[in-house]
Amino acid sequence: MTTIAKVETFLVAPRWLFVRVETVSGIVGWGEATCEGRSETVRTAVHQLSELLTGRDALRIEDHWQVLTKGSFYRGGPILASAVSGLDQALWDIAGKHYGAPVHQLLGGPVRDRIRVYGWIGGDEPAEIRDQISARIEAGLTAVKMNASGRMGALASVADLDAVVQRVAVAREVLGDDRDVAVDFHGRFTLANVRRVAPLLEPYRPFFLEEPVVPENSHLIGEAVRCTTTPISTGERLYSRQEFLPVLQAGIAVAQPDLAHAGGITEVRKIATLAELYDVQLAPHCPLGPIALAACLQVGFATPNFLIQEQSIGIHYNQGAEVLDYCLDQTPLTFVDGYVQRLTAPGLGIEIDEHAVRTADKRGHAWRSPTWRHPDGSYAEW
Repeated sequence: MTTIAKVETFLVAPRWLFVRVETVSGIVGWGEATCEGRSETVRTAVHQLSELLTGRDALRIEDHWQVLTKGSFYRGGPILASAVSGLDQALWDIAGKHYGAPVHQLLGGPVRDRIRVYGWIGGDEPAEIRDQISARIEAGLTAVKMNASGRMGALASVADLDAVVQRVAVAREVLGDDRDVAVDFHGRFTLANVRRVAPLLEPYRPFFLEEPVVPENSHLIGEAVRCTTTPISTGERLYSRQEFLPVLQAGIAVAQPDLAHAGGITEVRKIATLAELYDVQLAPHCPLGPIALAACLQVGFATPNFLIQEQSIGIHYNQGAEVLDYCLDQTPLTFVDGYVQRLTAPGLGIEIDEHAVRTADKRGHAWRSPTWRHPDGSYAEW
């Protein structure tokens, strides 16, 4: 039977929240509801929502998604959407295991046999770019992403803008013309700064410029699109099709929903279909754990307009555990020549080390976003 018997959550290092859903017949599905810096809050939301699932058929995924997202007068936002995401991934994992097929097969079957991945270089204030990129190339990656800057004033100095350009120039020099560098503005730039620096980066042909303005200012992203020929991406802090529609209409080139935040597999598939109408590619945000990564890949193998996948192996945020530490078999998420091969095992395609997860949950974590201030003491966007 696929009736849901139990929902559990695990807060594990370095900053992740795992969701475990078990049926009365013993099928276990895993999801990831990580909301960086707010995972304890999401944990409470998951357990509240589990009241709507316990005793019901796990295979009614779309129906559950509708109830979980619309069954309350107050909807949406990062907390609720992240909670729904973790539960939704776990239900798809159960469905795949029940039918003996990987999730992408349930989504219509594969449209590709491997997915290109990229890795991060540098921290919040990039340094030693040359050495870090060389290490990524040595590891076989063909694409990297870097932060454009750390703190950035409302009207940046010439020195600050030049530093952004110089770092990207070094990245291009090391990568050559056959590899790619994406540049993450991380919402730290005002529109005025974007207009000044984006054209200066064009000679170095970035893969895309990510989140040039904060999501609250998505109404301005069209101006960022119009000031440069470089593709513009955004979406890690957008949580539904409705929130993606305006930025798609504004002309972004790459949509970046996060499967741990944007309603899970069910909603991100719909976001991908909507993006396809605007000739926009999908590149899910995922500086998270192995479950979120596996969910992204399952969507990618069944999605025609899928571009590339972010992954956080070796990222500077990961302290206390690495992405593959909670996997019994690391082989499915091994990268070869900058790609991950199609996952073939049932469900999400990975096997979680439950003992390691339960042990890590006893230690827990209390990861928080850093708080930055400008030299004058005012708050700086993170």
